[in-house]
Amino acid sequence: MFELSKHILQKVSFDKMLFRKELTKAVSWVKNDEKLLLKVWCLSTFGHQYRDVIREVFRTVTKI
Repeated sequence: MFELSKHILQKVSFDKMLFRKELTKAVSWVKNDEKLLLKVWCLSTFGHQYRDVIREVFRTVTKI
């Protein structure tokens, strides 16, 4: 699920609302040990564009 989530997020990164929706789904789908990896990947890949969205989603969906 981790690799699929990364692929989907790359595809929808053109739209902030769609990115938020797919990131929320991805966080709920990936295994617990992959959530931190997903957060780090998202921040390094999309942090310049969606840092606020990424932090908000991880704050509300998980306790990382």
